[in-house]
Amino acid sequence: MTQATRIDATTLQQWLADGVDVRVLDVRSPAEFDGVHIPGAFNVPLDTLGEHAEDIQRHVDQTVVLVCRSGMRASQAEQRLARTGMGNVKVLEGGMAAWERSGGKVNRGVAKWDIERQVRLVAGSIVFASIVASIWAPGMRFVAGAIGAGLTIAALTNTCAMGKALSMLPYNRGNSCDVNAVVDQLTGRA
Repeated sequence: MTQATRIDATTLQQWLADGVDVRVLDVRSPAEFDGVHIPGAFNVPLDTLGEHAEDIQRHVDQTVVLVCRSGMRASQAEQRLARTGMGNVKVLEGGMAAWERSGGKVNRGVAKWDIERQVRLVAGSIVFASIVASIWAPGMRFVAGAIGAGLTIAALTNTCAMGKALSMLPYNRGNSCDVNAVVDQLTGRA
């Protein structure tokens, strides 16, 4: 990803204040979106973006700013949209964390732990428990090794199987996100 595809929170705030015709796509889970989001943002979770990328590319002429918690999932979303030939895409540098630090307006709901924090909790707990359990069952140390290998692969590939699995839990579903309806609103068909 090149620097030109990034936008800082202050610039996006200015664009929104000036009425620049921009679409803000939040690619976090519905539960994360329900917890806090930029007013007027559309929630299209990363795991469903791929199936709608071509539709978005065909119907959205405005600049699209992709948002997640820190910028990682938004960068993945940018790559998926770029494969469709969509060139009017920017990633919010630092994500919602940077947006809130800069004083950007937000809509707040019930706060829930973001996926990245949940992954750290689950991975750390499994590693800790397997190391303790290896005192009585030495083979349990391999569970800790498998989690370490999984985290290494996640970092190298910029994907996270555990995060994807956790996002499917009811806690992370939040209000159901009818992605087809969101895409219709986003593309002006609703």
